[in-house]
Amino acid sequence: MEVAEIKKVRLEKLEQLKAKGVSPYGGKYTLSGPIKETLDGFAEGKEVSLAGRIVANRAHGKVHFVDILDQSGRIQLFIKIDNVTPVLFEIVEQLDIGDVIGVSGALFITKTGQQSVRVSDLKVLSKSLMTLPEKWHGLKDVELRYRQRYVDLIANPQVREVFLKRSKIISLIRNFLDKQGFMEVETPMLQPMAGGARGRPFKSKHNAYDLDVFLRIAPELYLKRLLVGGFERVYEINRNFRNEGVSTRHNPEFTMLEVYQAYGDYEDMMKLCEDSISSLAKEITGSYKVPYQGKTIDFTPPWPRKSFAAIVKQKFDINPEDNADMMLKKVKAKKGANVKIDKLTRSGVMKIVEEIFEEEMMENPIFVVDYFTFLSPLAKTLPSNPHLSQRFELFVAGMEIGNAYSELNDPVEQRQRLQEDLEDDVETGNRELDEDFLHALEYGMPPAGGLGIGIDRLVMLLTDSPSIRDVILFPLLKPV
Repeated sequence: MEVAEIKKVRLEKLEQLKAKGVSPYGGKYTLSGPIKETLDGFAEGKEVSLAGRIVANRAHGKVHFVDILDQSGRIQLFIKIDNVTPVLFEIVEQLDIGDVIGVSGALFITKTGQQSVRVSDLKVLSKSLMTLPEKWHGLKDVELRYRQRYVDLIANPQVREVFLKRSKIISLIRNFLDKQGFMEVETPMLQPMAGGARGRPFKSKHNAYDLDVFLRIAPELYLKRLLVGGFERVYEINRNFRNEGVSTRHNPEFTMLEVYQAYGDYEDMMKLCEDSISSLAKEITGSYKVPYQGKTIDFTPPWPRKSFAAIVKQKFDINPEDNADMMLKKVKAKKGANVKIDKLTRSGVMKIVEEIFEEEMMENPIFVVDYFTFLSPLAKTLPSNPHLSQRFELFVAGMEIGNAYSELNDPVEQRQRLQEDLEDDVETGNRELDEDFLHALEYGMPPAGGLGIGIDRLVMLLTDSPSIRDVILFPLLKPV
């Protein structure tokens, strides 16, 4: 039956229900508990009140076996004409797959051993005008699943489980940091200047102030202002926005955790990162060894380190003190026609680096250290080598998951480094320094470690999801 015909039939049933005095879009319904809790504490004869969506409806003469589904689970309803009024049984015969109902009755076990509810009363809470798909999977349906996530969540229990786990992961992160004495804060999403990272922002206009504003690309510079103000341990689980490409690892709107600890450094952030993620893996999956896309990731701490400087020296004979022109010359000599850039900017270097790491990185977590200073304008340099920064990135399964610095707190050096970064930035169009941030540093920011973790990618790893769109409820999609 075509969709239009199905809708027509269901609209007719809707009118028939109304003719029987039924309100097909009911109001508040009092529950005795969720379905899973009912099944876990199952006791024959116990009176219950449940609600959910009809996902199966099997008629056998004067009996209907109906399965309903709520967020927690699924249960069978036994609806017999002898146990309800004749009018109510007529209403049951007008119900369809997808309708939302509330029922009350006593728990019992059928002759086949099925835990069920012997229904004595039923309320229609929402009449569905669309049929649920019988099959809602396969590559041809992936785009439609993302566009109609509401149907995806109804039809695919494993999808619901991903987002229940996502919620649990974020709760566990909060709990971990709260116990460590960190304070959760909120910083502006709407900013007069996009800063704290290099990225192309989304631009808008504030009419009352006649002011250009930007959706934030990172909260970093505001969180550091809080360190200046005296808050010593802060974190934010935040939404960031970058007006850039999309892929299985990138979405224009994404979730980050950023953590700042006064009087610490990137070594402290490395320990915090390792402790929090390894404990998350154990809590969510029951083991440090987590299956991911046919392989196994071992989150057992401690995690190894790998030197960025050593990798590029081995691959391209590049030294930390080489300038951009020299680096580009060496890369072209090694990669030849594969290099499509004429100037090696910070973003250009990182693009080449990502390609290297995708080839080099192991499945298991690894900290990449010894990044060049010019790639890290907000990080302190190593005391032993000013061309290298106190920075690490965490890679898991070839994906960058985390990024951390010993935060630069010298206002004079920070101004110089940001100015150099602006001159290097030919991609985003940003030509301004954040003078208020630099002014804040002049009041004195304590030495600190800062850490950012990509929540979406972390959820991908811990739920065995191949695409970032699988872990974002409503990813941004191109209009059809």
